[in-house]
Amino acid sequence: MGVSGSGKTTVGVPLAARLEVEYGEADDFHPQRNIDKMAAGDALDDEDREPWLQAIGRWLAERTDDGAVVTCSALARRYRDTLRSAAPEAVFLHLAVDGEVLKQRMAERQGHFMPASLLESQLAALEPLEPDESGLTVDADAPVDALLDSFDRWWDDGRPTAATAAVRPS
Repeated sequence: MGVSGSGKTTVGVPLAARLEVEYGEADDFHPQRNIDKMAAGDALDDEDREPWLQAIGRWLAERTDDGAVVTCSALARRYRDTLRSAAPEAVFLHLAVDGEVLKQRMAERQGHFMPASLLESQLAALEPLEPDESGLTVDADAPVDALLDSFDRWWDDGRPTAATAAVRPS
């Protein structure tokens, strides 16, 4: 989970490979009207997000036995609650990144429908994982392998509720 440009796909693909589970890209779950709205520079509202979150939740629920990794901004607690209502065992890896780094990443990104102008609305909507949520927050400016290693350690330690891992960028 994380705002646009935080590295969800960059981390999610190798995480799924490491765990040997299926990968799902949240952007693929958006109805076309959501993509068009964001491409026009308009932020999604809760009504726009609901069918998208439900589709992701169903996808996760269908993979409960085998496991899966899916990218999703999951910015607010209520969005994560929607996902957990479909897939109660879901855990979250929050990719936290400094705002200036995010702006640079989004400026350099090619061919994505999400304009950099919506970053501020995402940062405003972001609610960090709460202590009772199963998940880990990492500094996503670190190398991907270091982030995956942090997740592995957290997972092996019994997946405590919301934790923060400081991983130094190199």
